[in-house]
Amino acid sequence: MPPRGWTRRAGALIVAVGLLAGHARAGINQWTSYGPAGGSVTALAIDPTTSSVMYAGGADVYKSSDGGQHWAATDLTNTGVGALAIDPTATATLYAGIIGGGVYKSTDSGRHWTAMNLGLTNAFVYALAIDPATPAILYAGTARTAYGDVGGIYKSTDGGQHWAAMNTGLTKATVTALAIDPTATATLYAGIIGGGVYKSTDGGQHWAAVNTGLTNTSIYALAIDPTATATLYAGTDGGGVFKSTDGGQHWTAINTGLTNTHVTALAIDPQTPTTLYAGTGGSGVFAIEQESPTPP
Repeated sequence: MPPRGWTRRAGALIVAVGLLAGHARAGINQWTSYGPAGGSVTALAIDPTTSSVMYAGGADVYKSSDGGQHWAATDLTNTGVGALAIDPTATATLYAGIIGGGVYKSTDSGRHWTAMNLGLTNAFVYALAIDPATPAILYAGTARTAYGDVGGIYKSTDGGQHWAAMNTGLTKATVTALAIDPTATATLYAGIIGGGVYKSTDGGQHWAAVNTGLTNTSIYALAIDPTATATLYAGTDGGGVFKSTDGGQHWTAINTGLTNTHVTALAIDPQTPTTLYAGTGGSGVFAIEQESPTPP
């Protein structure tokens, strides 16, 4: 059954993101706002083993350990966060993509951070993704800039210590989103500003566009349903949220009630995958709880 719509709630930015752990109920098949008016959330990450632990990125990286009731800034502040990613097998390890600063890594749940940029010739990182089967493999999406950076995708096979470009099929792309199929990790998706969604089935070596039905091709966020990996979502700049149930081959908008369609981040609750969250530019976080498909 398709989603019926989205609804909105207001509040403070940090508190709003904290509600992602399920301590406030999302609307059934409609978006619910967790605030704030005027707040921008650029990255969200939920601990896959303890969903009360979560991180939010904007100007700084913030962490909550109690489902959003309390928040504190980590040691990585005043940076401009483009992306966050948590190692699924060692959740104290996380990565932050910094706009103009490359990739930073923490191995103690955000208390301390170290730059990991050898071979990463473009430091404008807007997307990160970790291979869930082999967490030493990760990908970084970078932006085309006025400084001569061509943008594209980099891959590391040693936990971020070394990076190599993986751009066959991509040309001067600003990559703002990455997502890996958790059941077939050689399959991954890249969201491109002005280029839509690209898909690779060989670990990033080759890429091809998958945009049928995607009427807005400025992609800011991607998310894959961990229980049905052919289902994925794309957040766009001005077009709201699109959903595909066939691995990106076809897309449909799911925007009823989503009052801010500038979607900068997406996250799926790891314990309740029917609940999807969207961070927006200027209106905080919305949530939608989708009804499960009716069995035939």
